[in-house]
Amino acid sequence: MEKSQPQITIIGAGVSGLTAALTLQNAGYKSTIYDANSFVGGRVNSVIKNGLILDQGFQVMLDAYPAVHEFLDVEALKLRKFVPGSIIFKDGKSYRLGDASRDYSFLWSTLVAGVGSLKDKWLVFSLSRKLKQKTLQEVFASPETTTKTYLEEYGFSQKMITSFFTPFYAGIFLETELATSSRMFEFVFKMFTEGNATIPAGGIKAIPEQLASKLTAGSIQLKQKVTNVLGNEITLENGEKFLSDYTIVAAPAGDIVPNLPKEMIPWHQVTVLYFETDHAGFDEAIIGLISNEEVLINNFHFLQDVFENHRIVISVSVIKKHRLTDQQLAERVIKELREETGIKATEFIQLHHIKKALPQLDSLNYSMTASETQLTEHIFLAGDHLSNGSLNAAMLNGKAAAQAVVSKIESAVLL
Repeated sequence: MEKSQPQITIIGAGVSGLTAALTLQNAGYKSTIYDANSFVGGRVNSVIKNGLILDQGFQVMLDAYPAVHEFLDVEALKLRKFVPGSIIFKDGKSYRLGDASRDYSFLWSTLVAGVGSLKDKWLVFSLSRKLKQKTLQEVFASPETTTKTYLEEYGFSQKMITSFFTPFYAGIFLETELATSSRMFEFVFKMFTEGNATIPAGGIKAIPEQLASKLTAGSIQLKQKVTNVLGNEITLENGEKFLSDYTIVAAPAGDIVPNLPKEMIPWHQVTVLYFETDHAGFDEAIIGLISNEEVLINNFHFLQDVFENHRIVISVSVIKKHRLTDQQLAERVIKELREETGIKATEFIQLHHIKKALPQLDSLNYSMTASETQLTEHIFLAGDHLSNGSLNAAMLNGKAAAQAVVSKIESAVLL
């Protein structure tokens, strides 16, 4: 017996909105996604330019995320895996530091690296073993403090925190004070020890594009901005109005739902710059870090180390605040690369300012339960900003909102 089809609308074609639509589709219900952009993915996007794959910000997918294997065909993405470590540039020297338990080639270089004591390196191993035994539910039920305080209380030296943890996790959390919740640190550290940081062969946008490809043709309406959601009535920017039995807002809802406080979520920002260079790269997919508090550069990697047959291009991320023009910033980055790493950037390609890269959240949870996603009789919420800034949370919260809608529909049928 075919299920009755209520009108279900999803606002936002980001990862959370797409997984909500997929969950509904798998349950036998149709939905329509509206998004103001001309592409799917929201913050997860890439630009393909003259054969170059230019991701919007340094974004990776941790393949240990539980939701990854639930929603994505990992094999089809042809993931490029980063090695479990980094090359740290400090005081004119470089050190190759990494997880020797997963890549034996890191053993000696990590032991002799001048970025921390032997005790620090033992503590890294100890923390890895501890978090492997801790469930994700336990991680997100742990008392919260800042990542910096957590590391200090665990016993890491200030040298190790300053030389390694700050530049490495600043590139993940997009803030340089390690003020991010210790729950997020434990979560990310655990995911790194259990899997790999990856980028699809087609760039990070291949993730939302794969999700979208699984949906029924015509179910995604791009360049359609929703300006108001009042009860079961939705208004588009062009003035068109229509009714929706159930609406999932897979984006901050304060801007479009009346009588709801404006969601003044602060956002972490990042600027990513791309340059051609005469440097051959590291001959492995690995992150370069600069351990110098005076420089703007946080991390970098070579695209030819990640993507097959790619032109020699370096991607550089800047997180610190500054007042430079784009041209001044590019010149500053070129200078810092040369002075700190010896890498010569030859031609500036382009840069992207991502003002809303990650939500800055004070208290984190792993994901929403289905019942927690319901805002009103007709409106449900989704998005990673409700839990923690990760692809995992985005997918799981989309799923939870869709499950809440399905439960609402089917409980109404039974009445």
